[in-house]
Amino acid sequence: MGMSGPSGGSSGRRGRGARRAPMSEINVTPLVDVMLVLLIIFMITAPLLASAVPVDLPESRAKPGETEEQEPVQLSINGDDTIYIGEEVVPEAELPARLDALAAAQKQGERPQQIMLRADKGLDYGRVMRVMGELNRAGLTRIALVTTGSDSEPAAVTDGSETAQ
Repeated sequence: MGMSGPSGGSSGRRGRGARRAPMSEINVTPLVDVMLVLLIIFMITAPLLASAVPVDLPESRAKPGETEEQEPVQLSINGDDTIYIGEEVVPEAELPARLDALAAAQKQGERPQQIMLRADKGLDYGRVMRVMGELNRAGLTRIALVTTGSDSEPAAVTDGSETAQ
């Protein structure tokens, strides 16, 4: 009866001259770590890139409003008094007609679309209220005022839906 010794028998040499078989598994932990970091970076920067019109928003400690299924209309008033609907510049003389067209398009839907009003904090209060008055006149009453968060709070949207006349 042949017994194998401590060297493991005739299966191969062990010791200083032995070669190990190449490792056939790939360590994916660093790849997963890098992908998670990239995911977090994109999740943080994507909302910041959403608004292309540069507006210096005022700060607020209001809680963020609820999000909706449909995309809201972005109406922005820049520091130099330029009005934008989305990313398109709208002259002040054309604003009532454009808002009427938005309201007419909304009447076909079952729920009115929300308007996100973004105004530069350096603007005159009366200027912002004139634009809100035009929105109300056109029948667009679901208006949300967009602000940036204070140092301890995140950015907020104060939901002024169904504004008073």
